[in-house]
Amino acid sequence: MSPRRQRRPSESPALIAFGRQMRRIREAQAVKQETIAHITQVSGPQVSKIENGKKRATRSFVEIVDDHLAADGALINLWEDLNKDGHPVPIWFDWPKIEADATMLITYQHSVIPGLVQTPAYALAILHGSQEAADARIARQEILKDPKEDGSTPPIYVILLDEQALCRQVGAPETMKEQLEHLVTVGMLPNITVQVVLGSGEHDGNMGAFVVATMEDRSEVAYIETAVRPLTTDDPADLSVVARTLVTLRSRALTEDMSREYIRKVVQENGPEESHMA
Repeated sequence: MSPRRQRRPSESPALIAFGRQMRRIREAQAVKQETIAHITQVSGPQVSKIENGKKRATRSFVEIVDDHLAADGALINLWEDLNKDGHPVPIWFDWPKIEADATMLITYQHSVIPGLVQTPAYALAILHGSQEAADARIARQEILKDPKEDGSTPPIYVILLDEQALCRQVGAPETMKEQLEHLVTVGMLPNITVQVVLGSGEHDGNMGAFVVATMEDRSEVAYIETAVRPLTTDDPADLSVVARTLVTLRSRALTEDMSREYIRKVVQENGPEESHMA
């Protein structure tokens, strides 16, 4: 019998506690949400989400609000109390939600094609034949469509892909051929950039794959793959390491046009004989 899957909580007590306290102080000062939105340059709906415990607040946001409400550090202290381990609240994050709300996603993959641009056959193969998991992964790709189902603009999606991921066989040869052709096709969309990272030599990207999500308020959250489990964090120290790694990777990346030609070449050399790539 397979182990029972544990579900993440649908709400974060830490976020709810902070939001309620912020609302109490704001209302005690007779300050409207619209005013908070204006001084922090965050949209009204986002301020509402913070007060309802549905969105995390950045430290810069908290500092501005604390000062405007003359809270004498009460909100800052509460925010810090909820961050004793160094990670902004909540400790857990629902990555698919973050992914869907992001305005920009930058990913580096060293061994497989990123899930948001996988074909159904490739996803099924990489997920060991689990149709349910493959369907869920393909469904996530809706966030890249223009426009998205909710009418919002899709995020900018930058893919930095190590050259070895193009040659690593997943599924049948036809599966790889279809996947690489699809990669070229999506790379021509206005919001998607695909760049091949040349893997010769040593660089920090060898440590593992990751994704960095930039949110509407310009804050960032990183999803970092590890040998044990994925780590989702917005700890400034973690983000600093990822940022330095991105600089290194981009210095080794081919241009978009060169990357398309490189992928086409891989298909011609390693895939089935015919290719239908544009």
